[in-house]
Amino acid sequence: MRIYQSLIFDLDGTLTESGPGVMNCADYALKSLGITIEPFERLRCVVGPPLGDSLRRFGVPEDQIEEGIRLFRKQYAETGKWQNRPYPGIHALLDRCRQAGFSLYVGTSKPEPLAMQIMEKYELSSYFDRICGSAWDHSRETKEDVLLYLMREVGAERPVMIGDTIYDVEGAVRAGMPAIGVAWGYGVPEDMRRAGAEAIARDMDELFRLVSREE
Repeated sequence: MRIYQSLIFDLDGTLTESGPGVMNCADYALKSLGITIEPFERLRCVVGPPLGDSLRRFGVPEDQIEEGIRLFRKQYAETGKWQNRPYPGIHALLDRCRQAGFSLYVGTSKPEPLAMQIMEKYELSSYFDRICGSAWDHSRETKEDVLLYLMREVGAERPVMIGDTIYDVEGAVRAGMPAIGVAWGYGVPEDMRRAGAEAIARDMDELFRLVSREE
């Protein structure tokens, strides 16, 4: 019997190359609050963690965090969500996973309506049984929140979280499930290992081999 049956994929940095849109919208929000980050590449760290944590990291006062989130989301809904593309080979990987009989889910910290729009736009949604993201009202915000909610909703059998950052791994561990990191996104493989990732996939063929392992 295979170790895993339900594959829960992160979105940003795992299914899609979303960095430019996220970074541009973070830049817009920070500049609107009077904060300029240079060089621009420093904003790479915004891709992955909860947005509020990233804004705090760049010096946004606590009483302006909600406004920063609002500004980011406004810009992302208008332009940032389309500054995005699926990683080469991701459609073939998902098709291969479906044909192998896996149940597929998305668990992302991105607000669920935006995640669904992106998945539909780039012809990814049809592969998945459920797309689960964060909630606008912050009742579901961290990766742990999203994964626990998803498990309550669908009762995924023998799940594993697949993501590209330490936040995916830590969220999975806190939600009581294993995690596999991918090396093509925005995280640091060694950080994911230290956080408890069972393995790191260097490419999509290796990821398929890892999730297909048997007991």
